[in-house]
Amino acid sequence: MKDTEILDPKNIVKNREILYRLMISQLFYDGHHNLAIELVSLVRADPPCPPSDRLLHVMIAGMQTESPKQQTVYDDVITGIDLEFETEGSSLAPEPASYETAYVTSHKQACRAGAFSFDGQLVATGSVDASIKILDVDRMLAKSAPEEIEPGREQQGHPVIRTLYDHTDEVAFLEFHPKEQILASGSRDCSVKLFDISKASVKKAHKVFTDCEPVRCLSFHPSGDFMAVGTDHHVLRVYDVNTAQCFVSAIPSQQHKSSVTCVKYASTAKVYATGSTDGSIKLWDGVSGRCINTFAQSHDGVEICSLQFSRNGKYLLSSGKDSLVKLWELSTSRCLIAYTGAGTTGKQEHSTQAVFNHTEDYVLFPDEATTSLCSWNSRNASRLHLMSLGHNGPVRYIIHSPTQPAFLTCSDDYRARFWYRRSTNH
Repeated sequence: MKDTEILDPKNIVKNREILYRLMISQLFYDGHHNLAIELVSLVRADPPCPPSDRLLHVMIAGMQTESPKQQTVYDDVITGIDLEFETEGSSLAPEPASYETAYVTSHKQACRAGAFSFDGQLVATGSVDASIKILDVDRMLAKSAPEEIEPGREQQGHPVIRTLYDHTDEVAFLEFHPKEQILASGSRDCSVKLFDISKASVKKAHKVFTDCEPVRCLSFHPSGDFMAVGTDHHVLRVYDVNTAQCFVSAIPSQQHKSSVTCVKYASTAKVYATGSTDGSIKLWDGVSGRCINTFAQSHDGVEICSLQFSRNGKYLLSSGKDSLVKLWELSTSRCLIAYTGAGTTGKQEHSTQAVFNHTEDYVLFPDEATTSLCSWNSRNASRLHLMSLGHNGPVRYIIHSPTQPAFLTCSDDYRARFWYRRSTNH
């Protein structure tokens, strides 16, 4: 819908409904929840209106039609969630509850780490048994539905294309290099290892970063030249991938007070974010490495479990051990939306990740007590259908494919499940 449609005199009733929805969304966005709810009941707005700043932009466009829009730090617009300019948010992607298990792989001990390659073609799983498996997505799909394989492509081979043994303790985190055939693994054995997965015979890492603390998380810079690493220590490390030189912030007061549990670079590379057992989320300048913002007590002081930037870099999705998921607007340092209703049985024991689906229409979050998947409409926080994840233990890691309707769940039942939504045409 274009903003000029609001001025179309031929659609008076429709225009009035649009205007009311814009007003309600603006009230939610500005924090006037009671007024917004009262207006919702008066005009019977349905479906729910997400918080949005669009009415303000419509007004500014009307008053300054000839003035070019001033670019801001967060204006690298990519498809995905953008609450400033959308209120309807018509979701085209399939609901997560419609996905089905396409493949299951097993380790010898609990599976607690997983990753998708940036092109969505590979999956990696990591275990307490110190092993890493790399699986081919097309082969997993072919195994689960052989009748759909095109003629002449029957011999796809086994889905597990690499098994790597080079750690001596639990593999705690995995991430693929954004541009090269390299997998990075962080382990409780106090090391980060880089594996060249383009070579079928390789079982050992070609590069190792050794630390004095167990590694908990890592994130590649979008260029692939740097890597941020979080450990049981409170100081974040940033490594030059090529030289292995380590950088830390020169200002001690800017650091976390305890272990760094999660770290993520924004796709714009302008900022990266960290979460900690101290309950705070910190934003860091991607060039200088200085802390530029701190969300203290962001989940009522409990441990931060996961962080994910939206594709456009405007928002940060976080989860904590309070079983809440929050969407933060970085330009205003506010929590815009809280996704509630998970973890109703009490405080969760383990870390659980909240992730967007590949189109950012939905937010996914495994419920620890029931081993089911909670999901919400990302724009208005309406709860969707619960789905059993079929694990016999807590789900310790979830990650969604960046390119298609697929996600991976890793569990203490030793298994990793690959979920996929097949086309309804089959």
